Amino acid sequence: MARTQAADYEQRREAILDKAAHLFARMGFTGASVSDLAAACETSKSLIYHYYPSKEDVLYGVMVSHLDQLVQDVDQVLSHEAAPTELLSALIHSFMRHYIGAADRQKVLLNELGNLPVDRRKIIIDKQRGVLDAVQKLLEAIHPVLAGDAVLARAQTMLLFGMINWTHTWFDPAGPVSADEFADMALDRILAPIKARRG
Repeated sequence: MARTQAADYEQRREAILDKAAHLFARMGFTGASVSDLAAACETSKSLIYHYYPSKEDVLYGVMVSHLDQLVQDVDQVLSHEAAPTELLSALIHSFMRHYIGAADRQKVLLNELGNLPVDRRKIIIDKQRGVLDAVQKLLEAIHPVLAGDAVLARAQTMLLFGMINWTHTWFDPAGPVSADEFADMALDRILAPIKARRG
């Protein structure tokens, strides 16, 4: 007879990901073992494997759950009719709000991609590119000079993400600058006039 799935199955899977994100962020994927994860979860290795067949599956779960939240932000914001500047602002504010409390997952996403199997790595990269492309299209709509220069447009997009993606290394949610205030600061810099590249 097939084993029935516990009513709190998804909650338990998510709890494992929370502990794994914290562990991988501090010890690195290769430095943390499944035994370490089981200890952090106060459970057994066999139960970890019940929810995730391999350590790589746990890593993938940490990354994809974080990225799926950003993809959801994109879908939700772009479902509204508004000026490109307003949409970009709403999107960056959403990203920053979700980065708060997700510093471990963000660090794992940025540092551990190479430890995923090739097929899983491609899924993560495709999701990342989708988020980048959505932001780039908004920037191109805001700055006409970017619409005709794909290289400059991508560089400007990466510059914006460079400002927000690494906030997990220093940003204090309880500090004097709020996530929304920082989002406004980043937007002010990215929305300043852009000079065309020299030929």
